[in-house]
Amino acid sequence: MKYVVLIHSNPQPWGHPTIDFTEVGRAIPADERAAMGKEFDELLAELSASGELVSGLALDAPSTSRVYRWEGKKPVSTDGPYAESKEQLAGFFVLNCATQARAEELAAKFAGPGDVVELRPEMEF
Repeated sequence: MKYVVLIHSNPQPWGHPTIDFTEVGRAIPADERAAMGKEFDELLAELSASGELVSGLALDAPSTSRVYRWEGKKPVSTDGPYAESKEQLAGFFVLNCATQARAEELAAKFAGPGDVVELRPEMEF
């Protein structure tokens, strides 16, 4: 079975690794943050070597997303970032598109009655 680990955070400003951009993360001394980063890198290496790590993506800021809702008989898109809080993430698809317009075209096709689809670019480092 595959699992998606969703990291929820509120870094200000948005950035990765989130520990470097959150108030609580910045309160940790730099040498401790570096040690934590090294431990995390070792975990990722271990999971990669065992085949348990399939893929991982850092998402760009929520303000870059588009939200798609089914209204009437068609999907309607709005600027993100938020779906209503009663709505929970039900799935995760990764699209590889040449342009944002193509990604938006495809994302709209995932929206159906009762669904909310959010499109967010991968954060580039």
